[in-house]
Parts: sequence; C-alpha cells; structure tokens
Amino acid sequence: MDNVRSLLFVPGDSERKIAKAQSSVADALILDLEDSVVPDKRAAARELCVATLKAGGTKPMFVRINALETPDALLDLAAVVRGQPYGIMLPKCSSVRDVHVLDRYLSALEIRDGVVPGTTKVLPIITETAASMFGAATYRQTTPRLAGLLWGGEDLAADIGARGNRDSRGQYEPIFELARSFCLLAATSAHVTAVDAVYTDFRNADGLRAETAAGARSGFTAKAAIHPDQAAVINEVFTPSADEVAHAHRVVKLFEGGETTGVAALDGKMLDQPHLKMAKRILSRARTG
Repeated sequence: MDNVRSLLFVPGDSERKIAKAQSSVADALILDLEDSVVPDKRAAARELCVATLKAGGTKPMFVRINALETPDALLDLAAVVRGQPYGIMLPKCSSVRDVHVLDRYLSALEIRDGVVPGTTKVLPIITETAASMFGAATYRQTTPRLAGLLWGGEDLAADIGARGNRDSRGQYEPIFELARSFCLLAATSAHVTAVDAVYTDFRNADGLRAETAAGARSGFTAKAAIHPDQAAVINEVFTPSADEVAHAHRVVKLFEGGETTGVAALDGKMLDQPHLKMAKRILSRARTG
C-alpha cells in the first residue's frame, strides 16, 4: 500500500456513489458493508460489491465487512472473496488475534473460490473500542496480509460515552489523540501503512488540509475520506513537494557519494543517519505518488 495516499469510503449499496467514487482521484476505494448500509439491504449490497469487484477498475478496492462478532461478518466474506477484492477492512478489531481469525477465514475462502492463497490484504480499524486501545502493541505479531492500520474516533467516542471527540477549536480531545498516536506507533512497529482517520466536516477543505498536514508531519502516509472531493486535498498533502524532493536528493547524494561517514553538513546544518532515512522515504513517496 506504499502508493496509496487517500482511501475513499463509499456505501456498498449505492451504484451511483460507487460510480462517482471510481471516477474520483482517490487512490483506493473502501466499499462499505457496515455503517453505511442498513441491515435489510446488506444482501443486495454484497451482490453489488461483488459485481463492482468483478468489473475491475484502476483502483485497489477494499471491502469493509461487519465486525467479526456479528453474524453478518461471515456472510460478507463468503460473498465478496469471490470478487477478489484487494483487501478486507476489519472494523472493531480488538487485537492481532482478530487479524489471525480473519486470516484463517480468508485462506479457506480463497481456496474455495480459486483465489491465489494469501493475496487478499487486511486493513483493520484498531481503536474503535476502549478495549482495543490495549491491543495496539500486538500488531507486530501479524501475517503478511496486513496492509496497514487505521484508527477511528467516532465509534470510540460512542463506546466510552464521550459527548464528542473534538474540542471547541476542532482539535481532538486527548484520549483521541492518544488513539491516533497508538495507531501510528503500531503501524510503524509492524512496518505497514499508517492511515489517519476520516475528517467528518467534509465541506471544510481548510480544516481537512490542516489536519492532513499535521498527520503527515507526524508520520502518517495515508488518510481515509468520506467524500470524493476530499481525495484531492489528501493526495496533494501526502505528495512531497518539488522542494522537498530536491532537498532529499541532495541529502542522499551527500551521504552516498563517498565523501562522508556517519554525519555531514548541508546548508549550515548537521545531518546524520535519521536524516538520510527520511530523505529516502520522501523520494520513495515521490516516486509512488
């Protein structure tokens, strides 16, 4: 998922919204069978998702199934794996144990449907309950299916009884900043993509830009979206600027040109190995963005 900056949620029961999402600039889509689909429409939504997956497209497509403890989860999986989605988004994930359970389900269904074993990725949402916060450190013990980790603040607020997750300035309250940090650290330790949560005020482009930029500074490399118009802002922020790329090239050349050892000076500043690592990361993002 190195080349994915924006992941756009789209209701799995809306052919019109799916078509609009496919024509957006979002890097990946998340066909939703959970929150955006009422229970009595889930069977039809599964079939629409399968048809969408089989039709293909230029974007990786995830399917968000229902939580593992619900009866809908297996029904979702049994239906959509035959469409060969890029990955499954797992909500209400409490720890890596849930990922392992999903891994076993996917392995069986891939064999059933003639899908190459192990190709279906997993993207769990890891902070939607109070209990799940304590499982963030477990994702290092994972499977090769793990593509990234996403955090969410809306369900967490409901679970703990919070009246909201942001203060009067629009900033996350401390407990939700903690969840955000846990996701970033967990993803980094598992060597997968850290995906920032959705920005729900979808008409506020300035607020989205500021929050995305803050996430990028912290180390996130992707962000989920709930409206097609958000994808362009997210992509722009997560794509290194020309100045950043030029500086990164200079840093790499300085260290790998055989003229330095562990440290070097550039534009009056001392640089060491962490700066080289960051420069290489910027160049990687520039190539894939």
